[in-house]
Amino acid sequence: MLEQYHRIKNENRDAILMFRMGDFYEMFFDDAMLASRILEIALTARGRGTGNEAPMCGVPHHAVDSYIARLIATGLKVAVCDQVSEPGAGKGLVRREVVRVVSPGTLTDPAALDAKDNLYIACLLPDQGKIGAAYIDLSTGDFRVAEFAGPSAWEQVSLQMMFFRPREILHPEETDAGPALASVAAGAVLNPLPGWAFGRDAAYRLMTQQMGTASLAGFGCQEMDHAVRAGGALLHHLRNTQRSSLVHIHGVTVQQTSEQMVMDSATLRTLEVIRSLNTGTRAGSLLSILDRTVTPMGARRMQSWLISPPLRPATIELRLDAVGELVADGPGRDRTRSMLKPIRDIERLLSRVTLGTANARDLLSLRESLAPLPALSTLATEFESPLLNGRPGPLLSADTDGPPMAFDPLVDLHALLARAIHDEPAATIHEGGLIRDGFDPELDDLRAISRDGKSYIAGIEARERARTGISSLKVRYNKVFGYYIEVSRSNLPMVPADFERRQTLVGAERFVTPELKQYEEKVLTAQERIGSLENELFRRVRDQVAGEAVRLKATASRLADLDTLASLAEVAVCRAYTRPVITEEPRTAITGGRHPVVEALSTEERFVPNDLAAGGDSAPILIVTGPNMGGKSTFLRQTALITLMAQIGSFVPVERAEIGIVDRIFSRIGSSDNLAGGQSTFMVEMQETANILNNVTRRSLVLLDEVGRGTSTFDGLSLAWAIVEHLHEAPGGAPRVLFATHYHELTELALTMSGIRNLTVSVKESGQDVIFLRKIIEGSADRSYGIQVARLAGLPRPVIGRAREILANLENNELGRDGMPKLARHRPGAATAGPATGGQLPLFGSPADPAETEAAAEIRSLDTDQMTPIEALQILHRLRSRLTD
Repeated sequence: MLEQYHRIKNENRDAILMFRMGDFYEMFFDDAMLASRILEIALTARGRGTGNEAPMCGVPHHAVDSYIARLIATGLKVAVCDQVSEPGAGKGLVRREVVRVVSPGTLTDPAALDAKDNLYIACLLPDQGKIGAAYIDLSTGDFRVAEFAGPSAWEQVSLQMMFFRPREILHPEETDAGPALASVAAGAVLNPLPGWAFGRDAAYRLMTQQMGTASLAGFGCQEMDHAVRAGGALLHHLRNTQRSSLVHIHGVTVQQTSEQMVMDSATLRTLEVIRSLNTGTRAGSLLSILDRTVTPMGARRMQSWLISPPLRPATIELRLDAVGELVADGPGRDRTRSMLKPIRDIERLLSRVTLGTANARDLLSLRESLAPLPALSTLATEFESPLLNGRPGPLLSADTDGPPMAFDPLVDLHALLARAIHDEPAATIHEGGLIRDGFDPELDDLRAISRDGKSYIAGIEARERARTGISSLKVRYNKVFGYYIEVSRSNLPMVPADFERRQTLVGAERFVTPELKQYEEKVLTAQERIGSLENELFRRVRDQVAGEAVRLKATASRLADLDTLASLAEVAVCRAYTRPVITEEPRTAITGGRHPVVEALSTEERFVPNDLAAGGDSAPILIVTGPNMGGKSTFLRQTALITLMAQIGSFVPVERAEIGIVDRIFSRIGSSDNLAGGQSTFMVEMQETANILNNVTRRSLVLLDEVGRGTSTFDGLSLAWAIVEHLHEAPGGAPRVLFATHYHELTELALTMSGIRNLTVSVKESGQDVIFLRKIIEGSADRSYGIQVARLAGLPRPVIGRAREILANLENNELGRDGMPKLARHRPGAATAGPATGGQLPLFGSPADPAETEAAAEIRSLDTDQMTPIEALQILHRLRSRLTD
């Protein structure tokens, strides 16, 4: 057995080998020592004291998937080696083979997967200035390819990595793109493949074989050599590791960023589209508000729509029509959602079926999921929207994603599973109890033999009593002797000659007859045959289901769309959302806009709606000033989220909205750093801003919040000023920009540039208190109310008082009578600077210093009444530099 183990282990050196031995999967040697620590199971050994001790540990076969998932979570690969021949006396060593290899990107066990998330494995081929990419979710059969070239190729790959978030990335083992691969991996495991796996001819042949077509022209990737080579290598790897033909993967989609809105990682993070910044979970994200889906397929589709909104107006309008119809038809929406609720994860059940890992309970779940489809199909025909009823509509054209498929209720497949699968099947396919009575005549006969044994034995007992005249004669069974006839000693003279003695007891003798031996052999044979026949029938049914993979996958996709559209409609009704007007003009006009997440989660105060107009007849660039905690960041974020929601086909939290198609949303909000990479908060801020300025177009939406605050005041103000000017003068036209800032000097730009408008957050002051009204109005602010916010945050009163004193001095008494810059008034009790300063501390040395006298004279000569704040600050900055020198 160990020789067999070593041979198989040598073929799978990069994986933990789980070796099936009876009811356990055993691991040996180094694998055992590693796995025992990770799985927290006992480490034992075979051959103790022989000098050839083999460390080992094991897990029960029926629970192996959960243990595999724990090993995979650490980045390991697991090779599952099963017994492929029946054990038995005289049959020699049981034959064993690796039946699948599981890695971080190939998990299919439902218990180890998030039902609302896809799990992709990726393959990247950087070669000769191009990058081919392929992505497959083995658990659903989703297959995508892409190809990139030019200086921004790796950036585009990085954007796709954010969309697919693969757990594992395959690549050629000999490549000079190692650093670039590591930079886009984002925590995924990098695994090399031999270079020959990326051969063009073999990859093309494998791709067409998998699609069942003569060419790839129908999938749009015929001429995409790098994408095809990456896709073929990925298919080869999956076929080799899963030991399966992967029949549920029967189509491939070209992933084109040109047809989808793009959001980088900073934007997805700061807008909290999928996960909350605070919790790192879905709670508090836009997805948590919009996702009221009732099926796992719908939940994954909702997330996919949010991450990659379409750019085609016709596609968006189709979705809006469907959502609008479901909003208007409350009973129809309720019935649709009610029928969808019992449906399980058909995509992942199909994956397990085609990979040969599905058990009878999986098929039972599939059967229960197919049961509501006929009624749901009938209901769909009552809707007008082509996305709901599957019929072509007037909006369907070459500009959309193509006509929807008619709803296939899969009645024949449900009938097969209803006839075949037991209502309460065993957990594994080896335990029996899988197939229903009436499905197979031979199985029914064998079960009758086994089930009717008691009555048959009772008949033999009655006949033998009558024949022998022994009224106490009994027919019994035990594991040692099988079936036997027991006769008491007093009745032994009456025993007939054809009774064959088996055992002598103190008060009785045990016998067998030819009829009893024949029946025993029949029963035992029947039990053994029942097990093998049930297994055979189950596999046959599973293969029939796998043969319908194309239909099942299409229906699952229809259900996902229907669930997602119904969810958007349900949210629209519950949250009083409104249908947006979609236009291709680079213009955004919102009346009564609300932040979808803040509004839903806020319980302390009513959310204050705000209006916005950017682009078109209005200036595209909006400078937003106002107090801390006034609502500037919320205003920026809600504009982006309303735009995003509209573009996926959702109703939006507004009174009215006209949304021009946005090709990219850029968001530079909040602070973050990369200390491990030696990057400060300000460096990260500048890198994100550089990404915006280098990639923005006239159709983009840009959110900039407090850009430049991470450095000195004049450096930051200068950068912010130049950034706004650059966006205003962009070659293709200014994008829509919301720039929130505390640099009030930036509002001066609106006086000289027609494409810039000032907005501010209104406040109400009462003494030293301030009330934030959360209302965005035309105009600019000249104060930030930072001290009031600090007081609300709980800073000690002495600090607040001192800050007010310093602020007043800086604002009202920045220069002394002699023209010299001064510090704020010193604290009570501190030594004064002498009568020459009137109780103020001099800024630089003695007032008699010639340089200070010269500076003071220059200041006195200035006509400050005609000076802008920027000009004054520039002069002060120049004078301070001179005095410092």
